[in-house]
Amino acid sequence: MFLTLLVVTFAIAAVVSLLVARAFRAPIRQILSRLVSSELSAAWQRYITFAIFVVGLSGGVPIYSLEQYINPRSERMPPLVLDRDRWVLEVYRAVIETLKSIAWMLLVFFLVALVAYVILRGLEMRAARQREATSSPPAP
Repeated sequence: MFLTLLVVTFAIAAVVSLLVARAFRAPIRQILSRLVSSELSAAWQRYITFAIFVVGLSGGVPIYSLEQYINPRSERMPPLVLDRDRWVLEVYRAVIETLKSIAWMLLVFFLVALVAYVILRGLEMRAARQREATSSPPAP
């Protein structure tokens, strides 16, 4: 029963990660194409997609909490029993923990991207002002 639960939570985390990766594919592509060259943006997008899966799977399959079904909690308390209610709880936990883990990862990505965009935009504005100053004739 434990092995089935492990496989089911892994599958749920994988499906949720796939859905999130597809949902954020376009925004991630647009952000990366603005920040880095087209050659690098494709590679970075693949990396971010890979990171979504790794973070989603590691968050959605909590090994520590699944161990309570095979290891005794103490000398007097046996391992928990996997009944229908526990299955529902574990499936719900897998979905929520997967989403929570991915949300934190994407929040960090978007914050770093925002800082990079602000810096890039500031450099572009400075370069435009310098070009404008050198191309305009001096005031009489």
